[in-house]
Amino acid sequence: MNTVHETPDEIIPKRRNTATSPVVAVAILAASALPAVAAPAATQPTARLRLGVVGLVHGHVYGFLYSACDRADIELVGVAEPEQNLLDRYGTRHKLPPAVLFRDLDAMLDTTRPEAVAVFTSTREHLKVVEACARRGIHVMMEKPLAVSLEHARAMERAAREGKIHVLVNFETTWYPNTRAAFDVVRRQGRLGKVRRIVARDGHRGPKEIGMPREFLSFLTDPVQNGDGAMYDFGCYGANLITWLMGERRPQSVTAVTQRLKSDPTYQRVDDEATIVLAYPDAVGIIQASWNWPYNRKDMEIYGERGYYLTIDSDSYRLRADDGAETQVRAERPAPPDDDPISYLIAVARGDVVPSGPSSLHVNVIASEILDAARRSARSRRTVDLDPGPPDEP
Repeated sequence: MNTVHETPDEIIPKRRNTATSPVVAVAILAASALPAVAAPAATQPTARLRLGVVGLVHGHVYGFLYSACDRADIELVGVAEPEQNLLDRYGTRHKLPPAVLFRDLDAMLDTTRPEAVAVFTSTREHLKVVEACARRGIHVMMEKPLAVSLEHARAMERAAREGKIHVLVNFETTWYPNTRAAFDVVRRQGRLGKVRRIVARDGHRGPKEIGMPREFLSFLTDPVQNGDGAMYDFGCYGANLITWLMGERRPQSVTAVTQRLKSDPTYQRVDDEATIVLAYPDAVGIIQASWNWPYNRKDMEIYGERGYYLTIDSDSYRLRADDGAETQVRAERPAPPDDDPISYLIAVARGDVVPSGPSSLHVNVIASEILDAARRSARSRRTVDLDPGPPDEP
């Protein structure tokens, strides 16, 4: 086995300077806007969270399992994956006993009775997992994005509500200190005045170029399983953060252009370049998602009436506000459990935290609506107007 190919540096759980180095691949929580609910009666909380893992095709599972297996507050009770070779690979790598490995999702859920599951399937499989867990009162955390379509997103929202569970979406950027600092500066303190423009740039050189595992590359380049290419893989970051920073409002319209710049036939069915423009009555959001960046990046620029906020890496940012000079600031690490996805999952599952912000199901359904509209816009080469609907509640 080519170890570099199977476990690329991209998915080793380390905090990195994302402006100049590979992406951190730690699983990131997302949380629903539903009220806090108790653990299901069938599985009363114990000292450790009973956690299941569903799917092993998403490359971020590598870093997540290393983190989870090292924690004293997690009991990994089951792993469900239909492909035996992946069960064997990860079972051996993480020294998992055969008794926790299952090829059938329902069998794992019914046998091990987890309090929550972390999902690393293809994006299209998210709905199936949420519906299975909702029937059993099991909370769900999945890798971004939420869904391959708005239809799937709405179906998960209904299932979560009816099953009284929380559905969490894992974004790396949720846990960056400078993401939390941006919200404080922009929304809580209002130091930039009214926001006029947000630019989000996310991506890397391409999943094949950075050595993602075969099974991960396979679904990322399948428009049915992924939703599209770079637009869904990395456009979701901007859709998520801009929605949150704009007060969880829908844009009035979405305009998108996608391109296939790579000549490699691996990418022939999906876009590798996407630019999405979100028009609000008083601002604009620009999402630049690409598998063609010369380096790995997850950065953001926010411009308001009185200043700007520019991220440097996951911890630092440049700020100019209140007619003052530009300053460079190192953001403080958020207090637990908001600094760590696994701790946040435990707190949500136990009812200690009401999910909100970029982790919430509410924000991610809006982000799904943006991506769905962007895909339609790119295909039709026309701007897509969104139905404003009733006012959104944070």
